[in-house]
Amino acid sequence: MQQKFYKYQGTGNDFVMIDNRQQTFDKNNTNLVADLCDRRFGIGADGLILLENHESYDFKMVYYNSDGNESTMCGNGGRCLVAFAKHLGVISENAVFEAIDGLHHASIKDGIVRLQMQDVTSVLKKDDHIFLDTGSPHHVQFEDAIDTFKIKAKGSKIRYGAPYFEEGSNVNFVKHIDNDTFRLRTYERGVEDETLSCGTGATATAIAMHYIGETEKNIISIQVEGGKLEVSFDFEDGIYTNVWLVGPAKFVFEGTI
Repeated sequence: MQQKFYKYQGTGNDFVMIDNRQQTFDKNNTNLVADLCDRRFGIGADGLILLENHESYDFKMVYYNSDGNESTMCGNGGRCLVAFAKHLGVISENAVFEAIDGLHHASIKDGIVRLQMQDVTSVLKKDDHIFLDTGSPHHVQFEDAIDTFKIKAKGSKIRYGAPYFEEGSNVNFVKHIDNDTFRLRTYERGVEDETLSCGTGATATAIAMHYIGETEKNIISIQVEGGKLEVSFDFEDGIYTNVWLVGPAKFVFEGTI
């Protein structure tokens, strides 16, 4: 069997994109997804995303981690899927689509995608970290030696340790740069390694830093390994609404495997 695919990346977070509007892709074959994402024997990606028809909205997003398992929301993947939908002619500039965590509004202009994320109604501040869910679960903690420490070893220990264990959490290490800018490195579950960028992680970090008073800004710049993302939000009565993740989404190549 041959499979047409497209490769996209958003600040270095890369994805295999497949047009599955005709339901030709075997969605239950986790080995196939993992093989396609393999960087040595396949196409290579942090995840695989299917674009599917939706009866009420522009399209549906189905997201898999590189381990082959369907996963929770991926912010950069959602932004890349909007760019892919435009390439296919499914949308022009604006989109409304359904993902595993619900509906998302988005827009694309000059290669920059704005993606509305889910409201955040709960932020848990612990002694040494903050935990919140931005469509995916995120552990956020400070790391001064952010450029040199061993993120895979440290991130894996937190991801599999208490209180997360097998279900796991994404793990974000952050350093405060200035009043509205933070440096971020993320260990992603399902990839089980560092990724160059994580959209839900950037969103979680921006909200966490605001929540604990590290910044009073509601438009925050997040410097990730693969570039820069912007997160904006409204905050009232302990709830974060109108949350937007903004950054580039770029086509890399296409082919048949």
